Amino acid sequence: MTTDPLPGRTLRRIVEVAQHAPSVHNTQPWRWRGSGTALDLYADRSRQLARSDPDGRNLVISCGAVLHHVEVVAGPLGLRTHVVRLPDPEEPDLLARVELSPAEPSPPAGDVLDAVARRCTDRRRFTSWPVPDEQLTHLAAQATAWSSRAFPMTDVSDKFRAELLVNRAVDLQAADDSRQREQAEWVDHGAGDGVPSAVLPAPADVLARRPSRFRSGLQDDLEAREVESADGLIVICAPSDDIPAWLSAGEALSAMWLEATRKGLSLVPLSQVVEFPETRDAFRLEVLGGMAHPLILVRVGWQGISRSQLPPTPRRPVAEVLELA
Repeated sequence: MTTDPLPGRTLRRIVEVAQHAPSVHNTQPWRWRGSGTALDLYADRSRQLARSDPDGRNLVISCGAVLHHVEVVAGPLGLRTHVVRLPDPEEPDLLARVELSPAEPSPPAGDVLDAVARRCTDRRRFTSWPVPDEQLTHLAAQATAWSSRAFPMTDVSDKFRAELLVNRAVDLQAADDSRQREQAEWVDHGAGDGVPSAVLPAPADVLARRPSRFRSGLQDDLEAREVESADGLIVICAPSDDIPAWLSAGEALSAMWLEATRKGLSLVPLSQVVEFPETRDAFRLEVLGGMAHPLILVRVGWQGISRSQLPPTPRRPVAEVLELA
């Protein structure tokens, strides 16, 4: 049985909604090619951060997040998805092929689309109210459902070791001028990407605590300041540290983030501890007991109920990221 090609407007609508996905420094390092009933996801290496992400780990995690967004928004838009990851060994930047077929719109359509629209990276300090362990366990389960491992760090000694390693990574980044310049380039980068300075914490607030990873005290879209005692921590990890694991980690991160949004929780990924071999290896051995590779660490907490809503970070137009055959 053959399926009629989907209208171009349908493919454009899916990509348009999925564009809300998070990405490192809001680089949006992906490209889509649409034809017939499929969307092909490619890594856009022109948007890779050469200094802080030479292996492309954060780039692929970002692509995994937008892949998951396509998977979850297709249902409310009346489509079923079948995903083939890394479908062509001859094209390593072709990360996934999403086959689409008509289906009844999924019942919680409004809930899914609302969570996608409301999800954001709010770097302001969380309140002092701790997140219950059962909430952290629930969020970790959302990530684990997407072929990654996720562990809530409820053990006091594990959390303490993780905090020390995050602080160490922040110090290493703050001392690296080239990384500082690279990150600063993506602040107020353009009309459709980068991180607006309006959504960043005040520099004085950061510098009063410790030297920032940015000379101005600014932070990027997938990273946050060092951990505070009330913050919940969840680590997404895998037995291997390679492209398939990174892609799954991005899907897991997106699933966990959307669920946190539904629950009224704020989530901010901490990728800096994984960016340096020194802290990445120490985390694997000292926190995970050598059993898995850390791929991304996230902190979870509550934002103050009286705080104003942050303005949305910009997104590239669909025409820039989607090519239709």
